[in-house]
Amino acid sequence: MSDISRLTEKLIRIEALFAGAATEGERVAAAEARTRIMKLLQALVAAEPPIEFRWTLPDVWSRKLLLALLRRYDLKPYRFRGQRHTTVMVRAPKKFVQETLLPEFQQLNAELRRYLDEVTERVVADAVHCDSSDAAEVEAPRQLGGAGRG
Repeated sequence: MSDISRLTEKLIRIEALFAGAATEGERVAAAEARTRIMKLLQALVAAEPPIEFRWTLPDVWSRKLLLALLRRYDLKPYRFRGQRHTTVMVRAPKKFVQETLLPEFQQLNAELRRYLDEVTERVVADAVHCDSSDAAEVEAPRQLGGAGRG
């Protein structure tokens, strides 16, 4: 099984977990998990008015993941003209965002980042140099003149 297949399976299991899957058979049925989450979202929309959420995401991978997750649940992400491309906005029920969307996003994002870090380490080590550790930290040079540190 390839690394990508394993990652895909992990991501599907995470969604099933947030859909309240109780049995192994349910965990395998990702389509059923999405349906359960959609029903939960519809019930919450009927019970509480959606409010506006804004996220600023640190990298393109996290942003793409959040956008895809929002669209998966038929939520309409947007940003206002003039906002940075790193900003994602959506109107959704607070309870859904806090109890389902954000925890699911955080777990999916952690898995995706782990995978991307591993791939990056392997490729850099194979193609460039085996040591890609952080640069050593050294003392800053002293400034000349009276206004310097020291």
